[in-house]
Amino acid sequence: MVGQGKRIHTNHASEVKLSRRMGRNRVALFIVSLLVGASILPTAAGAEASFRAVKVKDKVYVEVEALEKVAGGKGTYDSKSNTYQYKPNDIPTIVEKVSPSVVSIIGRQIDAEDDSDNWLSHGTGVVVRKDGWIVTNAHVILALQKPVVVTPEGKSYPVSKWFADEESDIALIKINAQNMKPATFVRPNPTLKVGEGVVALGTPVSFTLRNSATSGIISGIDRAVDSSYKLIQTDAAINPGNSGGPLVNMHGEVIGINTLKFAAVGIENMGFAIPSDTVNMIVQHFFKYSKVKRASIGVELEESWAAYVGLPTDVPIKVTNVVSAQAKKAGITEGDVLYAINGKPVKTLVDVHEALKSFLPGQQVKLTMQSKGNLVAKMVVLSEAVKPAVKDKSVDADK
Repeated sequence: MVGQGKRIHTNHASEVKLSRRMGRNRVALFIVSLLVGASILPTAAGAEASFRAVKVKDKVYVEVEALEKVAGGKGTYDSKSNTYQYKPNDIPTIVEKVSPSVVSIIGRQIDAEDDSDNWLSHGTGVVVRKDGWIVTNAHVILALQKPVVVTPEGKSYPVSKWFADEESDIALIKINAQNMKPATFVRPNPTLKVGEGVVALGTPVSFTLRNSATSGIISGIDRAVDSSYKLIQTDAAINPGNSGGPLVNMHGEVIGINTLKFAAVGIENMGFAIPSDTVNMIVQHFFKYSKVKRASIGVELEESWAAYVGLPTDVPIKVTNVVSAQAKKAGITEGDVLYAINGKPVKTLVDVHEALKSFLPGQQVKLTMQSKGNLVAKMVVLSEAVKPAVKDKSVDADK
């Protein structure tokens, strides 16, 4: 890809594979599959906050209502006994909060060999607007003919309109429904920590198991796995049909959209989710432009072998070809090496994607580069990616 480059995951053993297939009612059980600016998604205030407090005799008192918003639980005050009882969020409470915003998506596979029900597949989606807008995975919607959304109440609606971006694996679909309950997404750029508890919801294996929940922890952050963008790793079980479902924190806020997992004998509990800030960026583009306007430096880049296999490295990214007129005008030449974009260090192609995520074609960025042996700063006007992996489609589902 011009200016951004696709970082392809390589496996250490041939039997290890990444799987993104959706659930299907004929699936064999040994196949593990998964079918910034102002935020477009409803967001929560976040886990860090300051409170107005009163100190009385070396004890600090804060408003319990404010504390509840951060802690995520709920408390009640008994005026007779003058006591306050607080109940933190537990998994049943989280599931109860999030489940009304989780839908199932079902349809006949694009490559179905006949009209039998053996070729039905399904995935999961998350409501983002009350008037029927739902986010899911691109590989879910692109694999289905005439997809239908089934709500938690069991009502079904045909998908009337959709957009899909294969590069991020995010799709936005529309159904003609009102008064749906949007999920609450975590605030932009949240601070996630390895070890935090999470819950995954979706429709695993069989359509009869709609809105199943599994729990676990965040196993890793900023993972570069078969994606142009960084992913969240979790050990919460992600099973066939979970694609497009939410990964939520212990406040019931969506921190990511489940997308894939490692599948192999001897490998367990290695699932991955697309972070909420990437989801928000893609959805924002769909609403504004009906497609993803992906910014590009206008050059082809090559990362080091160490970066490619995931090893720590200080070897910079090299320019292998200058494509756009803007990049040539900026004085970028083949053989230059790239250290930073707008002051943000980049050592891998995924770093480049992340650094450009908040920019649009036509905007200008400063590149810190080494050119002809000299460390220089070059200003370049971003172009639109020449070969964006984008399905620019807003279509009637019946067509």
